[in-house]
Formats: sequence, structure tokens, C-alpha cells
Amino acid sequence: MTTATSTPTDSHSRRYRESLENAQKVNWRIEDIIGGDRTLDFSRPFLPEGLARVSGMDYLNQQEKRTLNQIRANTYLCIFGLVEEFILPFVMDHARPHLSGDDWRTRALLQFASEEAKHIQLFKRFKEEFEAGFGVRCDVIGPAEEIARAVLSHHPLSVALVILHIEWMTQRHYVSAVKDEPSLDPQFMSLLKHHWQEEAQHSKLDALMVESLGERCTAEEIDAALDGYLAIGGMLDAGLLQQVGLDMDAFQRATGRTLTEKEREAFTSIQLQANRWTYLGSGMTHPKFLESLGMLKAGAREKIEAVAPAFV
Repeated sequence: MTTATSTPTDSHSRRYRESLENAQKVNWRIEDIIGGDRTLDFSRPFLPEGLARVSGMDYLNQQEKRTLNQIRANTYLCIFGLVEEFILPFVMDHARPHLSGDDWRTRALLQFASEEAKHIQLFKRFKEEFEAGFGVRCDVIGPAEEIARAVLSHHPLSVALVILHIEWMTQRHYVSAVKDEPSLDPQFMSLLKHHWQEEAQHSKLDALMVESLGERCTAEEIDAALDGYLAIGGMLDAGLLQQVGLDMDAFQRATGRTLTEKEREAFTSIQLQANRWTYLGSGMTHPKFLESLGMLKAGAREKIEAVAPAFV
């Protein structure tokens, strides 16, 4: 007597179906969470201190710390909008070759792409609301098209790993820092909550993409893809340094204060490490991300763990 077992393809199909069914239970609309009387409260901080890291900047008063916190929050969502500009075409490209294959896979990935497009639109709406209420221009690195082009020039597995990193990073931020923080503006928390609800399913789909791409790669190709993942991280790290300067400029415009050279150095040091943790370290060290690395190839997890301390 023989016992039937599931093939990897069967297992993947089942997981795509489960992800699609769970995603369809969330299904929120932009119009339900932003606009009308749902406005930002600029008397409160937007980002949790674990991400903003403004409390230790002793040369700023409380109002200035709150202003910087809000600038960082604007940057936070704008950068999410920026990275989703390359996530969307990548997911579409990943789905296209298999449109006549597994229907659950196709539908799940198209749902994923649709939600990423919705997030891009949501963050554009937020930026309009923020600019109207904050009253001062806050610049963000870009343009998004050039960054997307640079990221997508890498091996698909490298890009898939970056996307998986971003999804688990999102989970960690909301669950560990935002969810139970009563001091934050409720409207900003609502935006992060609704974003998180859909990204919770995206992380499962990203893990499947990493698995399927890894299964088709040689050990040497996986090594090259890991190098590509780190190269993309290095490019983003350089952008984060530039972003700290843009945030500093916005802070000085908003407060009318000119920082001294010593204060500028302290600002750059603290905020660069805050950005590094927010966008790099929190994803690189997430247990689920490391678990996916461990499934790719022996030594893959350890390679990334050796780099991660610089970003925490």
C-alpha cells in the first residue's frame, strides 16, 4: 500500500490559495481611511520612538522633537511608496510567465500587485494631506523610477529577497512598535494598520517567490543573488544618508532654527543610524527573513547575519 504525498507544486498551490483567501477578507478602500474628517493631528507624534529616535537629541526642545518625528513619519511613508514602485512591476513580471499555469498562483499574485498599486495611491494621498497640514516642503530621495530601474537590474532572486526583507520589516514595525503605542496620532496609526493588514499576506507570497526562484538556481547563482541583495542594500544605505540631509533641511525650514556644526553632526549620526535600523536592520534580522535565507542554501543566513550588526 502506498501513501499519496504532496509535491512542492501542490504545496505551493495550496499556500497561494490560502494567501488569496486571507487577502480577500481584508479588502479595505482608500476612501474608507483617509480624507474628509479623517485628518492628521499635528499636536501628536506620528512615528514610535523606536523608529524616530528623537528623544536622545537633547539640544532639541519637545516641540522640535515632535516636528522632527513628523518629518520622519512623512519620509517613512514616502519611502514605502518609493519601494512599492519597484515591487509592483516585479510582481507583475513574476506572474506573467505562468498565466496559463496554476490559477491560484496567478490570482494571488495579481491580488498582490493590485494591493501594491493601492498602497502607492494611498501614500500619495497621505503626502497631500501631510503637506497641507504641515505647511513646509519635505523632500524625499528619488526619483522613484531611477531607483526602481537600478533595483530591477539585479537578479530576480536578489530583488525577491529585498522585497521579502521589506515585508517582514513592515510586520516588525507595526506589531512591535506601532500597534500598542497610545501617544501616536490615531489617523497615522490607522494608515499603518491598514497597510500592515495587507502586507501580512504579501510576506507569505514573497516567501513563496523566494522559494520558487531559489529552487531554480544553482549554488553559485544563489551566492550571486545574495551579493546582489547586499548591493541593493548598500545603494539604499547611501540613499538614507542623503535622506538624513533632506530631513535636516526640512527640520530647519519648519522650525526656523539653524543648527550649529556640532548639532548637525549629532543630528546626522543619530538619524542615520535610526534610518539604518528602520529600513535595513529591522528587516535583515527578522527571524522569518533569516528562516527563508536558511532554506536557500547552507551559509546564506550566516552571511547576512555577519553584515546586519552595522544596521542596528
